[in-house]
Amino acid sequence: MENPMSAFSLDQNTALLIVVAAIATYFTRIGGYVLMSSMKRIPPRVESALNAVPAAVLTTLVAPPFIYGGWDIKIAMVVALVVGLRFPGLTILTVGWAAVMAARYGLGIGP
Repeated sequence: MENPMSAFSLDQNTALLIVVAAIATYFTRIGGYVLMSSMKRIPPRVESALNAVPAAVLTTLVAPPFIYGGWDIKIAMVVALVVGLRFPGLTILTVGWAAVMAARYGLGIGP
């Protein structure tokens, strides 16, 4: 019987990249915490910028699939948006997934 890990290989450059990325991620996160905890009061401009971060992240995640995706993705996103006005996150995910599946396999739209 073949070992399932035999197909897995990790060269030295990839391992180094993973370690460096982990260190950079750690210092980025801890740096933000240290910076924010050192302030007695958060300046209004910084607070405004921090309040804009969730909307910016959501936009970067949603806009490319909506623009470059097929009609199945567009339909699912619109349906999820409408459901999201009334229901919580897990319901939005479930209905969005169901809309993509219905568009692809029920209506024949998409891949």
